[in-house]
Amino acid sequence: MSHSPETARHDSRSAPVAPWALRHWPSHVRLWLIAALGLAVDLWTKQWAFETLKPHETWVLVKNLCSLQRSLNPGALFGLGAGFAPIFVGASVLALLFVLYVFANTPASRWSVHVALGLVLAGAVGNLYDRATQEAYVAYLPGGGRVIGLLEDQSEQGVRISEFPDGAMPRFYPGKPDAAHSGRQPVVRDFVKIEAKIGAFALWPWVFNIADALLVVGVAGLLVSFWQDRRRHLAEERTAGP
Repeated sequence: MSHSPETARHDSRSAPVAPWALRHWPSHVRLWLIAALGLAVDLWTKQWAFETLKPHETWVLVKNLCSLQRSLNPGALFGLGAGFAPIFVGASVLALLFVLYVFANTPASRWSVHVALGLVLAGAVGNLYDRATQEAYVAYLPGGGRVIGLLEDQSEQGVRISEFPDGAMPRFYPGKPDAAHSGRQPVVRDFVKIEAKIGAFALWPWVFNIADALLVVGVAGLLVSFWQDRRRHLAEERTAGP
């Protein structure tokens, strides 16, 4: 049966159009509520860890699996790329713009994507907040060692550094730090350590925080959603045929 042009125009006008997330307030609630909750948990746990845990103290949560210990990270995710804080700040800003772009270009029905974007947003802002507000002295010592804390005194014989952020337990480290790389740098507060090992190999050697975990989970969620979209698109093409 054929349809007249008038009928076709009527059908196209009456067909429901799926709203986009940018113009759909429940989608905004999902995105911003998850981002706000994730950010609040990240910042609160960082503050709690550095106020409660003593320097070099380890709290065992699950034996041989997970513990809590204070650590400062002048690098990016999992301590990579120390000394490139301006690049990481720029990358965080780009990540925020990416989140907003993807959100604006997804249908309101894609709630799983909005949840994943909220997690990425919370993680990016949480670590960006630390890089904008937390600063410590990073000393690269002769022999390849690195110490991070508050600078108390420095001379040709060595450097005296106390614990961040309260200045407790100052210690003297012999040897003049590498002037080209040492200095005050933005840092991120970490405190979660995975203790699990396979033989002598540490399964997860990095100390991390809640923001790192939110980023990893959020990105994984996005990858799964994009993979599912790709599979659905290929299935539709096969069904449609030549």
